[in-house]
Amino acid sequence: MRLTLAIAFWLPVAACAQPVQQGEPNADFEPAFPEQTRAEALPETAVSVEDFVTGLDAPWGIAFLPDGTTLVTERPGRLRHVAEDGTLSDPIAGVPEVDARRQGGLLDVAVRDDFADTRRVWLTYAKAVDGGTVTAAATGLLSEDATELTEVTDIFVQDPPSQNPMHYGSRIVFEPGTDNAFITTGEHSAESDRVLAQDLDTTYGKVIRVDAVTGEAPDDNPFADGSGVDTIWSYGHRNMQGAAIDPDGTLWTIEHGPAGGDELNMPEPGLNYGWPEISYGINYRGTPVGTGDAVMEGMEQPVYYWDPVIAPGGMMFYEGDMFSDWQGDLLIGGLVAGAVVRLSLEDGLVTGEERIAEGIGRVRDVEVAPDGSVLVLIDAPAPNGGIKRIVPAE
Repeated sequence: MRLTLAIAFWLPVAACAQPVQQGEPNADFEPAFPEQTRAEALPETAVSVEDFVTGLDAPWGIAFLPDGTTLVTERPGRLRHVAEDGTLSDPIAGVPEVDARRQGGLLDVAVRDDFADTRRVWLTYAKAVDGGTVTAAATGLLSEDATELTEVTDIFVQDPPSQNPMHYGSRIVFEPGTDNAFITTGEHSAESDRVLAQDLDTTYGKVIRVDAVTGEAPDDNPFADGSGVDTIWSYGHRNMQGAAIDPDGTLWTIEHGPAGGDELNMPEPGLNYGWPEISYGINYRGTPVGTGDAVMEGMEQPVYYWDPVIAPGGMMFYEGDMFSDWQGDLLIGGLVAGAVVRLSLEDGLVTGEERIAEGIGRVRDVEVAPDGSVLVLIDAPAPNGGIKRIVPAE
């Protein structure tokens, strides 16, 4: 529960400096530094929520094209084109076959700024392979009429296969000023799989950095010397379902914790982010994670964590004209939070938090439209999945 807009407006200034109301924590860890959790509640933003597209089946990723239209994925394996007025196309042909069991399926979609010249699209998806299932990323060319993908090629396939169709990640974002892409993966959740997040000979629970077209590992990757898989950028992650590049060109990721311990990180090359040795959460059955500690020498601390969880989806830094107070803030989809979670940042630290449009549904992804409005994907089975638009309230 949270304070209503009317109550929050009339509270004294001192009372408004309290954190967003979010329930009792699952674990009793103390944060490593004051700004690491339960930041002060930001002033509430009055918004209006409108239906933009209805009738989608478990939408997962969304990307704007230069003409103001969008591409949206549905987890069962469909890629759709959405016109500026919200008209939904038939499924686009040529999409890779997906493993749509449990958390698997067609996941993220992304384009680069040069899409108008290249027509190149990127997808991440769960792929069935000999021995199990993996996270994969592919690129292909979208036809001029947006009805077909051609020349589809995988640029990343996770290894080894897992028997557990869970915790795939996965987002794809592009490194500014290079030809490279960052791809986030998960560690497939099972006790026998999660330990591989610490194993540099696998791509479980890693940020991956590859050439966005060829899939080759850049020579300056931290493990390109043979000390680990040459595509690994950072490791020790759980299930990263959000990634974004900030206005300064820095990569940020967000990952699901277990019971407590959702993490916002700024992954740096070659560093270890701790899972499953340390965590600010506990296992779902109430037992400690790994060592039972939240801090360990040689392992990085998250910039911010939540306990209880928000269950983060996709995220994006706000740059637009409709919400002047949000410039440079991070907007995160909250599946359990049932809201868009807004974080204000200063010098790499979180300075405030707001829950926007609470009760809107399971927010799987967030995208800022060219006009500055915010589109959010509501993750629900058909006919209840869809895209909603958030604008300032009149």
